[in-house]
Amino acid sequence: MLTGLGTLGASGVGADRLAEALAAGRPVSREVDRSAGYHPPEGARRACLMPAVQLGSWLSAGEARRMSPPSKLAVAAARMALRCAGLPGTQEEATAVVVATAFGPSTNTEVLLKQILCEGPESASPSLFMESVANAPAAQIAIAARARGPSLTVCQREAGPLLALGRAAGEVARGRARRALAGSVDEMTPLLHALLDRFGALARPGADGQEAARPFDRRRNGFLAGEGATMVVLESEEALRERGGRALARVLGWGSAFDLTAPVTGWGRGAGTLARGLLRTLRRAGFEPGDVDLVVSGASGSRTGDLLEAQVLREAWGKIPLPPIVAPKSVTGEYGGGLLGAAVLAAAGSAFGPTAGFEETDPELGIVPHDGSPLPPPEIVLVTSLAAGGAAAWLVLGRA
Repeated sequence: MLTGLGTLGASGVGADRLAEALAAGRPVSREVDRSAGYHPPEGARRACLMPAVQLGSWLSAGEARRMSPPSKLAVAAARMALRCAGLPGTQEEATAVVVATAFGPSTNTEVLLKQILCEGPESASPSLFMESVANAPAAQIAIAARARGPSLTVCQREAGPLLALGRAAGEVARGRARRALAGSVDEMTPLLHALLDRFGALARPGADGQEAARPFDRRRNGFLAGEGATMVVLESEEALRERGGRALARVLGWGSAFDLTAPVTGWGRGAGTLARGLLRTLRRAGFEPGDVDLVVSGASGSRTGDLLEAQVLREAWGKIPLPPIVAPKSVTGEYGGGLLGAAVLAAAGSAFGPTAGFEETDPELGIVPHDGSPLPPPEIVLVTSLAAGGAAAWLVLGRA
């Protein structure tokens, strides 16, 4: 059972802010600091960046000064999720922690490498090193929540958040943990943004000067990078019943697959393999494609990524009409857990506005995402996420 949700992102702090942004269907993007000269003159300029918010109500000054930016976001999101679930998070328990990150603590890594390159290896700061590794956010959550169960970090790019939640659900289902905290965190520094831009991953300004993700649109040319953190609380039905809590949604199934045709930095051609993995996930949960009421898609505006996503969905559904499809990354950006937060909100019945940036159907994809019209509360929600490099993950959620 999903019993708590905590999220921070470009829309602000809290699930309510994310729900408002998704219902409006408008991305909240900001200018990236280009003063360091990392970006080419004609490159991408905007990203779905966190606003200047104070986390003092979630982190003490003593805690914050020992943490990298992603660790601060992850701990704050975990405490939000625990509060949402009605849990104190202050007693030692067999709680598992599973956190996904695509890039880890980029700020601390950049500063540490500058120390080593400019001043020599002997100048490397131990405190910076401890918060430069990918598993630092998971470790800080475990310390803050006094979680004594398994602590894991998943680094599978775009598929990471769903893989993290699936792994956490497995820990609870197998009895290795009484409950679990699972989610995703990433920051978007100017250097990282510039590198993604130089790889051709980011949306560039169009003729109108606008940068938009445009998932499934014929004119899509890349994604909007994002940052933030989303964490959820997972509990068994027995544990929830014992404490008299309430659930936001049910985890009905999860699964993964790998596309061997994918290059290291891109998407492959293995739509058939991935469609079989998707069907296997649904059937293991006891469902067929026709049972799905809503698809929360990981489409982001990538030329090849969205094409593969469309091919997988169309092949899995065959001759059956596809259900409504929402693409929340058009609002939240890529990375930072926005997809996971949107998925939980979708299963809980939140409204979704029009898909930002979508205007022209791509005949090669044949997908028309949700137009913002009212949808009935879904009973079964499929969440999909295909990653550059070949990883793929799916999650099946149901109403509580």
